[in-house]
Amino acid sequence: MSEIKVNSIIGVGASAAAITVNNSDGTCTANITSNGNSQLANRNKIINGSMMIHQRGDQSATGSAGYLSCDRFLTSNGSAAQVAVTKSTDTPDGFSASTKWDCTTADSSIAAGDYFIIQQRIEGQNVQDFAKGTSSAKQFAVSFYIKATKTGVYTVELEDVPNQRSCSKTITVSDTNWNRYTLIYPADTTGSLANGNSNSLSLNFWLIAGSNFNSGTLQSSSWGTLTSANRASSSQVNAMDSTSNDFFLTGVQLEVGSVATDFEHRSFGQELALCQRYCQPYLSYFEYTSGATGNLGGPTVSFTTPMRAAPSFTVDNESKSSNWTFNSYNTSAPNSNERGFLYFQIVYDSSNSNNGYFRRYGMATSEL
Repeated sequence: MSEIKVNSIIGVGASAAAITVNNSDGTCTANITSNGNSQLANRNKIINGSMMIHQRGDQSATGSAGYLSCDRFLTSNGSAAQVAVTKSTDTPDGFSASTKWDCTTADSSIAAGDYFIIQQRIEGQNVQDFAKGTSSAKQFAVSFYIKATKTGVYTVELEDVPNQRSCSKTITVSDTNWNRYTLIYPADTTGSLANGNSNSLSLNFWLIAGSNFNSGTLQSSSWGTLTSANRASSSQVNAMDSTSNDFFLTGVQLEVGSVATDFEHRSFGQELALCQRYCQPYLSYFEYTSGATGNLGGPTVSFTTPMRAAPSFTVDNESKSSNWTFNSYNTSAPNSNERGFLYFQIVYDSSNSNNGYFRRYGMATSEL
């Protein structure tokens, strides 16, 4: 066996050792900067980048825009195409899930204003370490895995929402296999990212871009004022031009620095808790056994995780006795906030003896 015995390892021209060896016990001290990213954990700004969490369940064919199936990834559809969005076990090695966008209605004639974008919108308070808008601004490293039936050029855009600035890069999908792509975006000393719980930075994957978005000069070498015609490449493919087209995505990562590091895998429980800040399906249950009439207050429902802001509530189903009707729920503080809802029901009981019950199922959302 060969050995190298040294006291330290130092770079040519460096003034301090990168690795210092303890000659007594053989341990070492390393000066690690992690390629410009000072932290080895919690690097990834993307929530649910491994696509494990799908609280809403699979989405059948639809032309609607919204958070369809996969948590935290918005399908922003401004075209005539329709897609089914599902959780898939077709993955690259090392991943348990991906999200599949299956074109079910093609849009082969793209109008000038048509677009189809998959987005993750990020709270400003989560991206302050990029130091955007300061003299210490850092670069943005983006990496992801794509498998697509439609080969060709795709545009991946970073959008500074409050300052209306953007920078776009392209990838070329040359085969229909899983491939990892890495992109490095320049630092931007103009326009600080708002420090709060609003949408401050958006990562956008373009699948369709009409001429309103790709007829100019791609804003790729530096950040600039968001100009519609400069957002997508003039070579951008139409990934929705055939019902044979599928688009798979997983392993999405955004981190500080000049190098895209290996994907940071979080546990299922960690990802679920992060997603519940924005979406929580739950059951609201209320039962009243007196014959009283008038407005009756329902219970406060506490969320598993405090939500980003006071959420909205979408009803999935309800059941009730015939003498009960739902009146309203209050979404203004202090009756509702990021921690729970206070519901109000009304009961009509002319006999003053009937028991009543009311159950309401639904989903609370506080998306960006």
